Amino acid sequence: MAAAFLFFGILVLDQLIKGLVQVSFVPGESVVVIEHIFNITYVLNPGAAFGLLENQTWFFILSATVILLAFLWYYPRLKRECALLHYGCVAMAAGAIGNLIDRIKTGLVVDFLDFRIWPVFNLADIAIVLGVAGMVYAILFKDKEHVEK
Repeated sequence: MAAAFLFFGILVLDQLIKGLVQVSFVPGESVVVIEHIFNITYVLNPGAAFGLLENQTWFFILSATVILLAFLWYYPRLKRECALLHYGCVAMAAGAIGNLIDRIKTGLVVDFLDFRIWPVFNLADIAIVLGVAGMVYAILFKDKEHVEK
């Protein structure tokens, strides 16, 4: 139940905020939230992180679909794994689907979080990064903890 809440919470919040940004801003528009630190900036991203693989929409749609199918296939086993691995996978899948929805709708991903020293990103990106970080930590350290005990 908690995993479903996490999954749909990430997905709904991501899509709601992206929708709000789209109706409130024009592409390229930016509003200062904290001077020299944080802006809300509406960017339509045709690539991945840092603009890599720009305009490879079908590649990203296919990649996200494969991730989703793998997630669904392995999910019954994930529920038996440590919580960090389980919820990390859930967060990563929700983020991937959030960005997949954008790509299917327009071929572009809506980004809006602008910390001025980093490329603009969105909530789905945060879910992907934190999910993968949790998975990596669980894989590298959680299994070792079980062996040592």
